[in-house]
Amino acid sequence: MAKITELHVNDQTLRVDAEAERSLLSVLRDDLELTGAKYGCGEGQCGACTVLIDGTPTHSCLTQVGKVGQKKITTIEGLERNGRLHPLQQAFLEIGAMQCAYCTSGMIMAGVALLKQNPNPSPPDIVRSMEGNICRCGTYPRIIAAIQRAASMKEGGNQ
Repeated sequence: MAKITELHVNDQTLRVDAEAERSLLSVLRDDLELTGAKYGCGEGQCGACTVLIDGTPTHSCLTQVGKVGQKKITTIEGLERNGRLHPLQQAFLEIGAMQCAYCTSGMIMAGVALLKQNPNPSPPDIVRSMEGNICRCGTYPRIIAAIQRAASMKEGGNQ
């Protein structure tokens, strides 16, 4: 079986020793101790495990680590810069866009990708881009408001 020996995560090259068939989520959580991405459904339906691969929101529970190769992986832990939260993380806190917070990292990662692509999304744009991310607590209006607030912040779509 093929082994993966390094991954590019959060702007660092990290050593791993993982079978290529393992899920990226498993390697991130169990081997690299990056526990922000959550195991939700294991079927790519809930979005709790969302990370960015080369800037694209991806369900890490379905992604085999061997298919990631030399791509750039960004997890929720990699958004903070120089002790400052990403504007969307800050907006989630200010708006109170989480209740149990289980979905929060996946929601934020999908939102970050949206803001990179569309720095000023409309509410329908936000709803469309967040499909595939489920909030069991139903805080969708606050999630939309947080993404809108981050878009209005100076650096909202630029991080």
